[in-house]
Amino acid sequence: MVRSSQTLTITCKQAPTSKRVARGAGGRFLGRVSAPKLLIFDCDSTLSSIEGIDELGRARGVEVFKRVEEMTNDAMNGKLPVQAVFGRRLEIIQPEQKDIAAIGRLYIETVEPTAAEALATARAAGWTPMILSGGFRPVIHPLADFLGIERVEAVDLFFDADGRYMGFDETYPTTRSGGKPEMINRLRAELKPAKVVMVGDGVSDLETKPVVDLFVGFGRYVARERVKREAAVFITSMAELAKVLT
Repeated sequence: MVRSSQTLTITCKQAPTSKRVARGAGGRFLGRVSAPKLLIFDCDSTLSSIEGIDELGRARGVEVFKRVEEMTNDAMNGKLPVQAVFGRRLEIIQPEQKDIAAIGRLYIETVEPTAAEALATARAAGWTPMILSGGFRPVIHPLADFLGIERVEAVDLFFDADGRYMGFDETYPTTRSGGKPEMINRLRAELKPAKVVMVGDGVSDLETKPVVDLFVGFGRYVARERVKREAAVFITSMAELAKVLT
């Protein structure tokens, strides 16, 4: 399928190498945000209780799930750099394009229960929400659409014409440690926001602390000790965001 530049659903685009790239709505910087205050969320274990990569692994059986989950936890707890596990997990899983929609639905089913109301309150106060993730753009987009979040910064996956895994966008910053601060600096240059707040559960999110106005650690699903210790603010429910943002 060829993705129209106007498409707002998850489709595929023929890649130059005869791969297909699974993307979400639009390209990497479609949907320019012009609001002065950015509220940026991690996705996995933050806006949803799941880790998308782990669920892709679960679809391949218990042993694959356990291996992938352990690698994810090591990276999110800062024991290993993200780049040490990112490609390896996908090599182990060998996801198929048909898995994308199923995990997308699961994100919605496991949405943080107070997120929708918290986002409505934040928008009313002039904040524009975004997602910045080391997960996969097409898998995350259903949740973003459900929550009314227009812009998702995440990693593209590549599949062949039969839907078999062919790789991922290895150039994308969030495939490595230090990638989220890099992306926030790009967003600052592009959007020139007056304020930037980042909300997330992992050490890769905590890395943004020096480049945002406020880093909010999130621990509803996983309370990581380093994040809890070093975050300026630590919350366990999105319902707590309103008092943080005032």
